[in-house]
Amino acid sequence: MRRIRQVLQLHFGAHASTRTIAREVGVGRTTVQDYLTRAGAAELGWPLPPDLTDEALEQRLFPAPSTKLGARRHPEPDWPVLVREMKRPGVSLSILWEEYDAAHPEGYGYSRFCELYRAFERRLSPTMRQTHVAGHKAFVDYSGKKVPIADALTGEIRMAEIFVGVLGASNLTYAEATWTQSLPDWLGAHVRMFRFYGVAPRLLVPDNLRSAVNKPSFYDPEVNRTYAAMATHYNVGVLPARPRKPKDKAAVEAGVRFAQSYILGRLRHVTFFSLAECNAAIGVALERMNGREMRRLGVSRRQLFETVERPVMQPLPEHDYEYEYAEWRLARVGIDYHVEVQGFFYSVPQTRSRCCVHCCRYDV
Repeated sequence: MRRIRQVLQLHFGAHASTRTIAREVGVGRTTVQDYLTRAGAAELGWPLPPDLTDEALEQRLFPAPSTKLGARRHPEPDWPVLVREMKRPGVSLSILWEEYDAAHPEGYGYSRFCELYRAFERRLSPTMRQTHVAGHKAFVDYSGKKVPIADALTGEIRMAEIFVGVLGASNLTYAEATWTQSLPDWLGAHVRMFRFYGVAPRLLVPDNLRSAVNKPSFYDPEVNRTYAAMATHYNVGVLPARPRKPKDKAAVEAGVRFAQSYILGRLRHVTFFSLAECNAAIGVALERMNGREMRRLGVSRRQLFETVERPVMQPLPEHDYEYEYAEWRLARVGIDYHVEVQGFFYSVPQTRSRCCVHCCRYDV
């Protein structure tokens, strides 16, 4: 602090150049320029106030890293509230700034307001954050971790998959255990997920597992027909994530990691003897997780869902989706106008058709 006081005295009192000050004080020229810049931002000149101690001078020139120079010179809005408001349809930063400016005419201008908002948003996550509109997307996937379930009679251990669904705006999470990732378990988990939410989003964003996507593609993926029929029943679109692009479904990736630590981590010492028993325990942990307050936003996932996301989501149909399992394949017709399905031959009038293996109907 003694050198800084000398720098301020020579600059404001003697009007010396930065090169002369650096030579007199014994510091680098860039250091002198940094001291003067900080003094200007702190609105300090020479002479300094007589009651300004070295500790107070250091605090004004070198504030805490979390506080930018000038960041508290005007009243600031409640940034977590603004983040929640940005999830509502039609809300933009210009609208929020107009409301802020009406309440605080002496506050920040629009550009500084946006800069401070983005700075707060970056503190929520170290990577680029996607803006998810309320009620728009639900991300679904299977966790890579499995939960062991023991047979009560034989003691045999069977591993069950963990299905996870996460809403984009509120991050409300649904999870359950299924025996496999096959199409019947995949569809059943979706039906129970919709029942858990009580409403439906506009889009489903699955990974490119076989039960959801027959043919992954960057531009035109081929969605499983039975999965598409289920989505049609709930008036929901299907938009698979791009192959090898995990950030397309970053919400469910984070939900999967959180579910693994919050659910599986807490249940690691519990032995389950049935799938129903496992799902009952997962349900208890899930309610606790969704009711837990998010540190940065100050509200829980459930509260954010009830206030922001549920009002703009579409209602469920009167009945749950009741599906008949069907496996669709593209069959090549032989020269005798027959197709082979599971060792049986069926005649067809066309040279190419899609057939349903289970019930042997033809989509011509």
